[in-house]
Amino acid sequence: MARITVGVSGGIGAYKAVEVVRGLQKKGHDVTVVMTNSARRFVGELTFEAITKRRVVSSQWAPGLNADIEHIALATASDLLLVVPATANTIARFAQGLADDFLSSLYLATTAPVLLAPAMNTHMLEHPAVAANLASLAARGVRFVQPGEGYLACGWVGKGRLAEPEEIVETAHAQLTGTASLAGRSVLVTAGPTFEDLDPVRFIGNRSSGRMGYAVAAEAARRGAAVILVTGPTHLDPPAGVSVVRVRSAADMHAAVMAHVADVQAVVMAAAVADYTPESVAAQKVAKADGGWTVPLTRTVDILAALGRLPSRAEGRPVLIGFAAETHDVLDHAEAKRARKGVDLIVANDVAQPGAGFEVDTNVVTFLEARGRETLPLMTKADVAVRLVDRLERLLGVPPVAGRP
Repeated sequence: MARITVGVSGGIGAYKAVEVVRGLQKKGHDVTVVMTNSARRFVGELTFEAITKRRVVSSQWAPGLNADIEHIALATASDLLLVVPATANTIARFAQGLADDFLSSLYLATTAPVLLAPAMNTHMLEHPAVAANLASLAARGVRFVQPGEGYLACGWVGKGRLAEPEEIVETAHAQLTGTASLAGRSVLVTAGPTFEDLDPVRFIGNRSSGRMGYAVAAEAARRGAAVILVTGPTHLDPPAGVSVVRVRSAADMHAAVMAHVADVQAVVMAAAVADYTPESVAAQKVAKADGGWTVPLTRTVDILAALGRLPSRAEGRPVLIGFAAETHDVLDHAEAKRARKGVDLIVANDVAQPGAGFEVDTNVVTFLEARGRETLPLMTKADVAVRLVDRLERLLGVPPVAGRP
């Protein structure tokens, strides 16, 4: 049983925090609730006190509160700080290091893992200031239960609604019971295809589903890493506990990766990034006409090669893992790519093989490093991700965990 401090901030999703607390108790955890003043406008303290059998902390100025310097005492005793919902205001306080209420003071004082369940209006979630604050927290090791999409309290339909209580409970429980071998490490994973627009209707794309990259992100997060997932267009739901950056084009992905690379210790480039993009994008839909349509293409930036040329790579930072999806001479092409781009590990896969490559749940891969190769049999992409993150841990110098191959 772990001691979990649940912070409740002032959003309409605060009422769902009651279900989260109940779910954590059913898992056997001991829960203490901290509420902001705004949260008290949405749900009463007595509700939480009745189910936790503990006093709810809602003010740092309450009489007797400082007898034990309670935010320090609670910070020391907590095995996990979970904030549900995490509003834009609370996220900003945490990111900027403010300590103007009990919850923000607790956040600064605790050394326990921190898990946030953001919830807010769609446009608020997409605002650059909020995105920057989320990225800053992710780089410091904070993990997230991603908000869902659907009908919002404001009447809009979009992303921003609080994740379902069951998902929040399972994510918190997994973080406490899993082997946190990557705790304190930050990993950036790219996934999915990129779409290169021809006009407002048409684009050039590829068959990548994002499954492999999402599996890697999920496995790294399960082991306690702070994961930034830079994903191209895909219908997959992001793994629990990762920070998601959505992009469309190769240029978008390059910009997102370079914006976050200084904050991570490893990059896994699992995305199928377009090698070419149209020289120009038509402002209006190109009308169908007799004859052909010639589209001049230009090379996109090679993101993996750009990472390999970073000055910090002279000291081996960040660890770089790339993928090579090939249809012939697979290992020769992959080995040449590894050497040319200066990366630590290349994952080669023959996408022409049945059951491997795009749009399926299985894969056949070979890991290529300077010290040798290992070919894995056909297995699920989730199992490939386990083996890949094992290698990532070794490259990061993480001590091996008993029971793992």
